[in-house]
Amino acid sequence: MGTLAIVIGATGGIGSALVRVLDESGPYDRVVGLSRRTHPGLDLLDETSIQAAAKWVAGQGDDLRLVFDATGALTLGDRKPEKSLRELDPQALAESYAINAIGPALLMKHFLPLLPKDGKSVFATLSARVGSISDNNLGGWYGYRASKAALNQLVRTASIELARRKPHAVCVALHPGTVRTPLTEGFAKSGLEVQAPDKAAERLLTVINGLTPAETGGYFDHMGERIEW
Repeated sequence: MGTLAIVIGATGGIGSALVRVLDESGPYDRVVGLSRRTHPGLDLLDETSIQAAAKWVAGQGDDLRLVFDATGALTLGDRKPEKSLRELDPQALAESYAINAIGPALLMKHFLPLLPKDGKSVFATLSARVGSISDNNLGGWYGYRASKAALNQLVRTASIELARRKPHAVCVALHPGTVRTPLTEGFAKSGLEVQAPDKAAERLLTVINGLTPAETGGYFDHMGERIEW
């Protein structure tokens, strides 16, 4: 039985970089990327496809040690992040929650049970620093902030349940920093480090490698520092 790493959202900027870095230097025998365009396909907005992908992974017979959810959306179609309350749109808010919170929650529902009972394993999902309530000093970006804050709570809650059954497993939310991808194009602030996707992937995997079960349910940035909720 070989060790297996799964990257969900594998065709995105960070997801594809994670697959490359893991293939080149990761400690896993096999790396599988999943997205809407892979086989099996996985659509974050379709629980049936998530369930089917998890069933396929379970049938591979490998020792699943890493599930990395690299999905997320800041902009939705031609809608940009809201700058004020008057720009709030109920459909856009629902879509943001569906992609940034509900989808990852369903990934946890179907993939956390596949983690082994013994030895370290990790489920990591991409959150964002702007999901921190205590760190919000600028306002704006209502849907993205709120959906990532919801994701953080879902991760925290799932980690408690997971620890009861699999005490060596780790379930965390990670902030990747600002990465040069289509998601951040036009939104990177002056003075911030903008990382190449492969560099961001290397940093995130370094954080994952250093995590212990005592840190499950945590919220960390790409340098391994805790972020306030």
